[in-house]
Amino acid sequence: MPLYTSHVPTTALQKNFIGIFSAFKALNNPHRADAVAALGEVTGRAALERMRTKMRSDSVGRELLRDRPLLDNTGLAKLNLHELPAGTFGHAYSQYLNCHGFDPDERDVVKFVDDEELAWVMTRYRQTHDFGHVLCGLPPSVLGEIALKWFEAVQTRLPMCGLSALAGPMALTPAERAYLRTALVPWALRAGQKANPLLAVRIEDEFTTPLHELQARLRIEPAPAIPTTL
Repeated sequence: MPLYTSHVPTTALQKNFIGIFSAFKALNNPHRADAVAALGEVTGRAALERMRTKMRSDSVGRELLRDRPLLDNTGLAKLNLHELPAGTFGHAYSQYLNCHGFDPDERDVVKFVDDEELAWVMTRYRQTHDFGHVLCGLPPSVLGEIALKWFEAVQTRLPMCGLSALAGPMALTPAERAYLRTALVPWALRAGQKANPLLAVRIEDEFTTPLHELQARLRIEPAPAIPTTL
């Protein structure tokens, strides 16, 4: 019986098959968001439980687990983020979406997580991914995505993040791989460990906060700038 609207009940054997098939598709085409999403769900139970435990140990995290807010177009459209002053987090996020043509509702819905609360934790992780790009100062290029996956792997321990971080460089040029290895990975390992857990932040209350102030409060060290020559 489904545990939530989008839930697809699966056996352990089915999860193994989905994991193998999704990993194959994701490795062959890292842009297959559906494959990456399915892989994250069938392999992420232990990591999601750790993420939930961290949220339960934090007062804001407990409130988020209780309220289960969604960061979708329905809620964001009411905030008129593009009208916020330049330099605020909300304005920077609005520019990020418009510049790259992203839609907050394009994220895959969670289907294979067999726990309603953990399904929301996975949803929250997906819906805050683009906020990570803005807070860390990383573009949604292949190199920027891999760097953020390293950061997220440290913060969440999701196996899918680790796989993307390790396999993603195959799609990079030698120069990009060198910059990833010498600058971005050391940053991600350091910054991911030092930063506050992003899942325990009510990020929707911070849109009017100056971006640099929010970065400082969350102890987020912006990533090294990616050279335009790469």
